[in-house]
Amino acid sequence: MSRFLGPIRQLGFVVPDIEEAMDHWSRVMGVGPFYYNPAVPIEDYLYDGVSHQPQNSVALANAGYIQVELIQCRNDVPSMYKDFREAGNWGLQHTAYWTQNYDRDLARMQDEGFRVRMSGRVGVDGRFAYFDRETHPGTVIELSEVKGPKGKLFDLIRSASEDWDGAEPVRPFPDLATL
Repeated sequence: MSRFLGPIRQLGFVVPDIEEAMDHWSRVMGVGPFYYNPAVPIEDYLYDGVSHQPQNSVALANAGYIQVELIQCRNDVPSMYKDFREAGNWGLQHTAYWTQNYDRDLARMQDEGFRVRMSGRVGVDGRFAYFDRETHPGTVIELSEVKGPKGKLFDLIRSASEDWDGAEPVRPFPDLATL
């Protein structure tokens, strides 16, 4: 368990083809079902303090307690995902810690010397920050606010995985406003 933020809750993989990755993870790895959003509505996105409009596709599934996130960039705006790809990498790009108290935990990480490199928001209670310390590929830390509709979505994803029989390996994201 992290001495900063508790247990790792998510492993984020940057992939060149998200449909192929979902097929591999569900068919070969037995992980699913994946909840797929081909165009994640990211708001207030900043990379190195500069605003951009990323276009990313994301698929989420749980393997027990750990959530697997698959990410494919659909445009070429600056991001840590793009940096990762341009360095010749694909696969595990970050580990995420989930929080109900985003402001407190963000301040705690900054007090430890971590600097926010990439940040934004998905929905009302879905802020996120990626920190700049990466010592080798796959060691970026993400702090993810998980409460409100985003928290309910993550609960739904985990619950769906518990007795998943392989049927409907890819499902659409529900509307966060209805959760």
